[in-house]
Amino acid sequence: MNAKTTRSSALPDGRSRLLDAAMQVIRAKCYSSTTVDDICAAAGGIKGAFFHHFKSKEELGVEAAAHFSQMAEQLFGGAPYGELADPLDRLLGYIDFRAAILTGPTAEFTCLLGTMVQETYDSHPAIRNACETYIVRHADRVAKDIADAKALYAPDASWSAESLGLYTQAVLQGSFILAKAKGGPEVARDCVGHLRRYILQLFHRPAVSEE
Repeated sequence: MNAKTTRSSALPDGRSRLLDAAMQVIRAKCYSSTTVDDICAAAGGIKGAFFHHFKSKEELGVEAAAHFSQMAEQLFGGAPYGELADPLDRLLGYIDFRAAILTGPTAEFTCLLGTMVQETYDSHPAIRNACETYIVRHADRVAKDIADAKALYAPDASWSAESLGLYTQAVLQGSFILAKAKGGPEVARDCVGHLRRYILQLFHRPAVSEE
């Protein structure tokens, strides 16, 4: 999952400022290289408030995962494709929306959850569990449209909506890694384009007659 989200409100409180800063700094520097001082500086120099809101950097990581997920839900929940009547159109609209927001600096469009879980899956189980929870939650949301589209256009297919939902996230997370490796979003857009073509092959929607 990714989110072009950087601020939680026009006038965020100290806790929200720290969480917003954590999202940006960790995506830019990674979790292990990010210090509490880095986050406080990015939040406007409010170091004195850090331990008022969080017991540790790890607790901040867990809360940042929840914060990122909430902001992503708002972003995707308000996207226009959600209003489309056909579930396959909604699914393709979701993929197109993912491609459209692959813009700007890499740290702004990559996924905080994917970034953190790659580093912390063994060393910080609380962060790993939080990232897994929110990645799967987003995949489940995508899977709802997949299930409805499958019922209409591929009812006899052996694959499950849940597995395809997770696959969409695997492609997206992999595309973010390649974008980091290559220093830009172009390769990520190519990957998302291939994902769209693959999804179209899984469904058998009759062509619309133009009379």
